[in-house]
Amino acid sequence: MGDYTDQARLFKAFCDGNRLQILELLRQGETCACSLLEHLQISQSTLSYHMKILCDSGVVVGRTEGKWTHYSLSPEGCARARELIVLFTDTTVASTHGCNCT
Repeated sequence: MGDYTDQARLFKAFCDGNRLQILELLRQGETCACSLLEHLQISQSTLSYHMKILCDSGVVVGRTEGKWTHYSLSPEGCARARELIVLFTDTTVASTHGCNCT
């Protein structure tokens, strides 16, 4: 299965309404932090907190241009998220953790 800590970090990116809204905005393409601030009506420090979680997950990448950071979805990170969803929700895999009660 891999490292559950890294997998949990990826799933954490999807566990907040603001982060889901950010991901939705980033689906349209690279977006400057200033534009994200306008759409979200949150403080810059709150945006920074959410962007750190998203970037740490690998789903989002940022590049600095001047004093602003421009964010975009990472194709590799998004593919990894899809893989993990399938991995953890695939019910066709035979379970070896059956009940041993008698």
